[in-house]
Amino acid sequence: MRTSRLRTVHPVLWTGWAALAAGAVLCVVGWYGVSGERFAERQLPYLASCTVPGAALIVSGAVLLAHGRGSIAAARVEELYGLLVAAEPDGPQGQASLAPLAVSGEQLMVPGGTLWHRADCPLVAGKAEAVPVDSKLVASGELGPCPICEPTGETD
Repeated sequence: MRTSRLRTVHPVLWTGWAALAAGAVLCVVGWYGVSGERFAERQLPYLASCTVPGAALIVSGAVLLAHGRGSIAAARVEELYGLLVAAEPDGPQGQASLAPLAVSGEQLMVPGGTLWHRADCPLVAGKAEAVPVDSKLVASGELGPCPICEPTGETD
């Protein structure tokens, strides 16, 4: 899937770089021709034949590069989506199992925090400042349950 999309994108990028280079060369040639002429009527052919087409090539090259890079990004997103869809769920009936990360009965909080956690929750595990939950704070609604470890409503 990835290689087929990228094979069509790389020529667009190379074409964009070639258009930018050709446009830059034409602009330099036009500038050199204009700078060698004293009268405006002799400068116009250089402007018409080199500088204006060179500027158009630069703009078209920039557009091609932007389109090619956007296509590469789209191909990468498409590949990631394919990998995501291809992953098979591990639970029964096509649903992933939603087991809580923590199962300890002891509940802790961090002073100044807004959530209370199970003791083995990854957010408070190993933190020396974690203290047992004050049931008054939970009852008053100042502390909410952690969405990761999903502690039960019973406090010590």
